[in-house]
Amino acid sequence: MRLTVFASGSTGNCALVRGGGRAILLDAGISARRICAALESVAVDPAGLDGIFITHEHADHVSGLSVFTKRYPLPVYAPGTVAGALRRSFPGVCPFLEDIEPERPLSLGCMTVTAFPTSHDTAQSVGYRIEADGAALVTATDTGCVTPLMLRYFSGADTALIEANHDEAMLRNGPYPAYLKRRILSDRGHLSNAECTWLAAVLARQGTGRIVLGHLSKNNNIPSLARRTVIRGLEGTRTELFLAPELGCLEVEVSPCCV
Repeated sequence: MRLTVFASGSTGNCALVRGGGRAILLDAGISARRICAALESVAVDPAGLDGIFITHEHADHVSGLSVFTKRYPLPVYAPGTVAGALRRSFPGVCPFLEDIEPERPLSLGCMTVTAFPTSHDTAQSVGYRIEADGAALVTATDTGCVTPLMLRYFSGADTALIEANHDEAMLRNGPYPAYLKRRILSDRGHLSNAECTWLAAVLARQGTGRIVLGHLSKNNNIPSLARRTVIRGLEGTRTELFLAPELGCLEVEVSPCCV
């Protein structure tokens, strides 16, 4: 199995997962043109995708969905409340939407996808655990805290995409208005570098071999700072650390790990 991140951050989020003879997109928060160009760069035909899985309805996760599905009428999977929001915002997507139930595995051939709740300032938001080729990938960004249920779905992950959204001091001392700072710092906001470090350390001790940091804030974080902070939590482990680009292409193998 392989994870390819095309975009990760407040300006857009989209990733490709391939495994078990299947290929899916996670979110479509960049333009359809960029999605198509990114897929072409890794020799994937958009028409051959098995579906698009949406985490929640914020624009940086769905802005390209309407145009992309007009060109490529693929199934769009989303939990019920998120699907309802998409139906209201993008009526043209309605024929392709399929409601999924969190914690109920969905089989796409030899790939299994399971949504699980995250803690974000929407009526519903989810991460995904994806299993294929004997390996497990877990992705969870846009969450203000790490819940026991989330940790259960992270357990046994070979590769994990997690959020290092902000440096708390940069955020507190930065130009954002007070209400926005409170939102980001809340349990329904985003994970800080320090909180991400704790999660990365937990995952490394459990045997996760590769961790990808995503959804870094342009205004409240610096990639080198996020990496330097999180790497401290991985000292003494053999877990590899990667940074997902705001826009670009990062490919990471998802294979069984013994670390």
